[in-house]
Amino acid sequence: MKITALLVLKCTGEGSDPVILANASDVSHFGYFQRSSVKEFIVFVGRTVASRTPQGQRQSVQHEEYKVHTYNRNGLCALGFMDDHYPIRSAFSLLNQVIDEYQKNFGESWRNAQEDSTQPWPYLNEALAKFQDPAEADKLMKIQRELDETKIILHKTIDSVLARGEKLDSLVEKSSDLSAASQVHLNILYTTLHLELVYSQSDIYYLRYSFFSY
Repeated sequence: MKITALLVLKCTGEGSDPVILANASDVSHFGYFQRSSVKEFIVFVGRTVASRTPQGQRQSVQHEEYKVHTYNRNGLCALGFMDDHYPIRSAFSLLNQVIDEYQKNFGESWRNAQEDSTQPWPYLNEALAKFQDPAEADKLMKIQRELDETKIILHKTIDSVLARGEKLDSLVEKSSDLSAASQVHLNILYTTLHLELVYSQSDIYYLRYSFFSY
């Protein structure tokens, strides 16, 4: 079980891209020459998924053996990149805790953020290390109130998520989060993206992304 990254973002909608408030990642399990692209990919995917998570909603986006979990609480969004074996309820307990801690430390100051923060938030790095063990997140579940569940009823395709006429490759090309080298890599690797809702054993609906390569 592995957590690769945790992010906190301002996601107010209103046609604006999410603003990254805090970002912690561990890419040591990737090859040395892959790490820069992986970090860029984390930011790109994180911002893309967060921008498509309405307020009050929890989603899990799956790519192969990895999931991107996200929770949007009144415009403050916590997001985690985890492997497929990390329990979904443990993941959302952790994201709930991350938002609680962020608001405890910074209050409502995040609402005024206009650009990505490059300053480290020590708690997020500590959480990334501590909660590699989902048992630690399970402890949070015992002290937190029961997670309220927002169920998504409709099955969605990528066309219903992206703007009319918008394609994944166009998002890659327009993104300022990805270097030219990373854009080339992603355009070669991914050609089609589908999105569907899947019902998990833990009674939370989550979104599944399927990627197809050349």
